[in-house]
Amino acid sequence: MQLPIADMTCASCVGRVEKALRAVPGVADVSVNLALENAEVTAVPGQVPTVASLLAAVQKAGYQVPQKEWRLQIGDMTCASCVGRVEAALSKLPGVLSASVNLATERASVIALADVPLERLLAAVTKAGYAAKEDRQAGDQAAAAPAADKRLLTEGRAVVLGILMTLPLVAPMVLQPFGIHAMLPGGWQLLLAGIVQGVLGWRFYRAGWLAVRAGAGNMDLLVALGTSAAFGLSVFMLWRHGAQAGMAHLYFEASASVITLVLVGKWLEGRAKRQTTEALRALNALRPAMARVLRDGAEVELPLHEVRVGDIVRVRPGERMPVDGEVTAGRSYVDESLITGESQPVAKSPGDRVTGGAINADGALTVKTLVVGAETTLARIVRLVESAQAGKAPVQRLVDRVSAVFVPVVLGIAAITLVGWIAAGVPWEEAVIHAVSVLVIACPCALGLATPTAIMVGTGAAARHGILIKDAAALEQAHAVTLVAFDKTGTLTEGKPRLVQAQPVAGLASSELIRLAAALQQASEHPLARAVLSAADGMAVPPAEDTTALPGRGLQGRVEGRLLALGSPRLLQESGASAGALGAQADELTAQGRTVSWLMCRSSDTSDGAAQTLGFLAFGDAVKPGAAQAVARLHAAGLKTVLLTGDNRGSARSVAAALGIKEVRAEVLPADKADAVRELHSRGEVVAMVGDGINDAPALAAADVGIAMATGTDVAMDTAGITLMQGDPQRVADALDISRRTYATLKRGLFWAFAYNVVGLPLAAFGYLSPVFAGAAMALSSVSVVGNALLLRRWKPPARPDLAPAGPKVTAAEAHVA
Repeated sequence: MQLPIADMTCASCVGRVEKALRAVPGVADVSVNLALENAEVTAVPGQVPTVASLLAAVQKAGYQVPQKEWRLQIGDMTCASCVGRVEAALSKLPGVLSASVNLATERASVIALADVPLERLLAAVTKAGYAAKEDRQAGDQAAAAPAADKRLLTEGRAVVLGILMTLPLVAPMVLQPFGIHAMLPGGWQLLLAGIVQGVLGWRFYRAGWLAVRAGAGNMDLLVALGTSAAFGLSVFMLWRHGAQAGMAHLYFEASASVITLVLVGKWLEGRAKRQTTEALRALNALRPAMARVLRDGAEVELPLHEVRVGDIVRVRPGERMPVDGEVTAGRSYVDESLITGESQPVAKSPGDRVTGGAINADGALTVKTLVVGAETTLARIVRLVESAQAGKAPVQRLVDRVSAVFVPVVLGIAAITLVGWIAAGVPWEEAVIHAVSVLVIACPCALGLATPTAIMVGTGAAARHGILIKDAAALEQAHAVTLVAFDKTGTLTEGKPRLVQAQPVAGLASSELIRLAAALQQASEHPLARAVLSAADGMAVPPAEDTTALPGRGLQGRVEGRLLALGSPRLLQESGASAGALGAQADELTAQGRTVSWLMCRSSDTSDGAAQTLGFLAFGDAVKPGAAQAVARLHAAGLKTVLLTGDNRGSARSVAAALGIKEVRAEVLPADKADAVRELHSRGEVVAMVGDGINDAPALAAADVGIAMATGTDVAMDTAGITLMQGDPQRVADALDISRRTYATLKRGLFWAFAYNVVGLPLAAFGYLSPVFAGAAMALSSVSVVGNALLLRRWKPPARPDLAPAGPKVTAAEAHVA
């Protein structure tokens, strides 16, 4: 076995890799080639090591095994047992690490060593009896839609032909109880049923034969065997009795009806499955094909793939944003509802970010391109949704195990039915019909579709409202959450400090205090500096000279000939200045969660010289609108909440009190946040962690479900299982709600899928269902399961009015600088 190895640089690397691989059980010998960057592994006879174990050994030694993910389109799958066979065929290939096949999307995701060629994967699927090709349209359901529509049209024509051929066979049976005898002669019955069996039913023979050739069975094999038995029995009776054969001895209507009903069911199922990908197609439709780009002073229309970072793009009213960028000129309102779920248009002006796919409402905008191609927000959303829809929920493992033995079990039940009825003295032709009913009522399709359709519709509904679910496992786990842990800054609060109070010493105006502080902070990018500069907007701010940062304490500089220092209470203490009468007021604000900075004037040019206090600035971070209601909704749903933050205790307790959160853990370091989440989990809680920053990533990864705000960092989004595009805390309750509803739909679909088989198979075996009714039940089982999943399309978050920010009130004194 050959294994590609990356990151080797010298002979010692070769030695380490060889030593690591030889330690793997089942490895007899290893030869690593530094030039070719691969390892030749010889296994002990009968003890071949798994690729995963070799991969783990190489990674533990500090090296990498290059991998690649292939996306394949799989054709001719009809039921859950087909999924199992395709996965088994791919997983057995040397170098394949994992293979996941989705019946609803008819796609396979294969992770393999980088040197495994695509042709080997396609050949394995073809050998298993299925069609396969590379999925070059991954992430673009809109491009795949025409092919799906064409297939539906072809299937629709087959359904119409089947109905026209079958009606003359079934109608006499319906009319006979009313005294109307319109039974067709045996020759005509043979002709009509023969067209249905040989032409329309050919697909079942083909797929069934391919399954048998691959050493397995599927739904097509069951249908082919059942209808062939009914058709063959009728041909035999017609040949044996000739013109004397009566209706009771011919079962042409059974074979034709079963095939027609199965085709009708497949057509309805295809239409329903088409609707499950509606959300993804809607997202893809947001991508404009062209963009108006300024090149050499002229406006040029270019295909979107030719737009580059830094290009200036013009967007007219009513057009969609072609790129992610920053507004450089113009003012307008932008509708971002299909991307973020935000129902109201958002005002945009120079300096604001815009997202590709959003609709420019009423004003022309000039936008500087910041992101293009696969890294745009819309492209990332599409990838996340597609990844979730293609994945498998953990509960699917049970279905896969059942599907693996489903067809052999059904064939066994049919054989027992046939032998049992003959042993009971029933005429053999009637025994055959009972066995046919068993074969055609089996519903492996419903089993295979119950889970993926629910996940596809649920993740699509969530995406329409700005809730991105990364994978099926996160969706399934979220329904069981019992406790939600919130980060504070940027999650429950705006994350944008504002100056709420400027308190000068007696004889100094508050505007002068702000002006001097702004002078020191003109060159700073610190959030508190931006808050001061925002408050000083419109003032004549003087320049500062010799500005110096005082690490961990603040900064100092010369303004209008005076040496000023601005910083923390620690800097005030070190400077030897007195808070005086302002001390009690500053302490009260600190206890309320405000951040206090002191402005001082030094008496000498040395940093340790005595200083005179000029006043303090108090900063506050407003609680997000709806945060209190978000916590209240979680409590109403029976969930516990915890505030988990690195901020000071005063600030944390103030926010928690305003929101109704009882448990507070403050001054927690990033690494300790993950430990806190694990401790909550050890109490028996299923924990969802909500955060937005890099420091939240360890906690998001440690939680049972990580929920990230898209307004935060990419690291947080990549770590979390669920991303909220709006950054609205109320979306947390919405995300948990859609996960619960999706999981309930999934379980309901599986229940009905199992119920059809558990109830239907015994009824057919004991002679209570004719082949016609059995075929109808089998066809309707898949349609009902997919229809059950489509009910999720109606989900939407509860309507709520616009909410004012919660939290501590702004006093009249604060209003001057707010």
